[in-house]
Amino acid sequence: MIVAIQTWIFLVLAVALFALEIWAFVNALRFRADAYVAAGKRTRVFWSVLTGVAMLLGFLSLPYPIGRGSNMLFMLAGVIIAGIFLADVLPALKRVMGRAQGNRW
Repeated sequence: MIVAIQTWIFLVLAVALFALEIWAFVNALRFRADAYVAAGKRTRVFWSVLTGVAMLLGFLSLPYPIGRGSNMLFMLAGVIIAGIFLADVLPALKRVMGRAQGNRW
């Protein structure tokens, strides 16, 4: 019983984090190459490849019938890469492109 609950929790967590990595990859492709330079970040190719690797690691961390199996190291590495892009690079790109969603407080 406990093993089944743990398996479902891991599956939900792995799918949610894989979705986050897909979101980072899509956003890396969405912006023009000159926006990365203007934001003072690495190139579009660099972040596209890196978030693509994160997405691959997220896919490999999915449980057995879909992915390779429950490898927490792959999951952690993919989430760190996607998290850095989403927390640091994406807001800078949005500011440069004039799409910042500033707080009104």
